[in-house]
Amino acid sequence: MDFKSFSKQLETIAAITITPFDSKTKEINWEGVRENINFLVNNGVKVIVPCGNTSEFYALTLDEAKEEIKRTVEIVNGRALVVAGIGYSLKTAIELGKYAEEVGADCVMIHQPIHPFVTNEGVLSYYQQIIDAVNIPSIVYWKDPSLSDDVLKQLAHCERIVGVKYAINDLPRFAKLVQEVPNHHNITWICGTAEKWAPFFYFAGAKGFTSGLINVAPQKSFDMLHALQNNDQFKVWEVWRETLRFENLRAKYNNGNNVVVVKEAMAQIGLKSGVTREPVNPLSEEDRRQVIEILKMWDLQKLKR
Repeated sequence: MDFKSFSKQLETIAAITITPFDSKTKEINWEGVRENINFLVNNGVKVIVPCGNTSEFYALTLDEAKEEIKRTVEIVNGRALVVAGIGYSLKTAIELGKYAEEVGADCVMIHQPIHPFVTNEGVLSYYQQIIDAVNIPSIVYWKDPSLSDDVLKQLAHCERIVGVKYAINDLPRFAKLVQEVPNHHNITWICGTAEKWAPFFYFAGAKGFTSGLINVAPQKSFDMLHALQNNDQFKVWEVWRETLRFENLRAKYNNGNNVVVVKEAMAQIGLKSGVTREPVNPLSEEDRRQVIEILKMWDLQKLKR
């Protein structure tokens, strides 16, 4: 595989899919999964990420995560790249990664390990062993500010690492890291904190960004991407202002609203978003009112199919 060419394909929006759960049983609505993925692909999305955090990855069982990856590959059917989120324990992450490879995913995104006790050397070993065990390309998800970016510098030498999803909103730190990793590595730097932070990360070296908003208003996300790529400063900040209230609402309660705001907005325009699973609870009435106001501002009260 030409890993450098592959990494160039990540210079776009990585759409983190949502997982629609039935309002009564909280089982996955697979028909909703199909409709939502087709909505993304039909609106021009080129990178689809099942089992991300906005997918409620940590609320899924291992079997559900595998099924979500498999079905996403089948639904996308070559129309976009499928980047499968993998994680949990080292053994489980490798199992998920090998499964993603087996069912035809194009790449994996390795979640940062959720553990109360981590060291730089331990995290380096965690990522390295997963990357070595899975033959398809890997994206490293990086979000713990207490860990050293030196881990990423050491991992950058791995040929199969094609991207880093950087989700620490420390722009000087990020810019310094980008400058210190040689350009000949296969790394596409990806802003992991969506449209609110995308312009700042872009000018510091990130050429792509992840998005949950794209499940609701793909045109807004693409307007941001294209304005950044064309250095259209007026349009960049126009879109930034338009999306800021939505992203701030998602960030409320220490990001506790991240998923449920997207799901509420999708439901309001007629998409199959379903409910969230614990430990995420439904929106408050005040937050729900704000979602409706934002959609009216965007003229998205009804889905225009």
